[in-house]
Amino acid sequence: MSKERARRRAEREAEQARQAALRAEREARLARRRERRGRVAALLPGRPVRIATQRGIKARRRRAQNGVVVVLFLIVQTIAWILWPEWPARLGVFVVSLLLVPVAVTVAFDRRS
Repeated sequence: MSKERARRRAEREAEQARQAALRAEREARLARRRERRGRVAALLPGRPVRIATQRGIKARRRRAQNGVVVVLFLIVQTIAWILWPEWPARLGVFVVSLLLVPVAVTVAFDRRS
């Protein structure tokens, strides 16, 4: 019984050592990456620029509307690809869709306010 326990303990310790080595390797890689980023950032002039999206009800509504337009455009293109195997028909649907998207957006969404 004690031999079995010793064997299991040795396996556990070997697994822990392997996990510790992997963790140390990962931490060393992250430290090298941080150091490299720091060196590059030190060479760049100025302060870092934060790119932020607009907030608010209007911006959220516009993003939602744009998402709906993109999804509908992709659905139309997918249906066209499924229905028509000919390339000229697919290209025609694509061009007509590109021309009609601004019209549909203008008619469907009142963006003047």
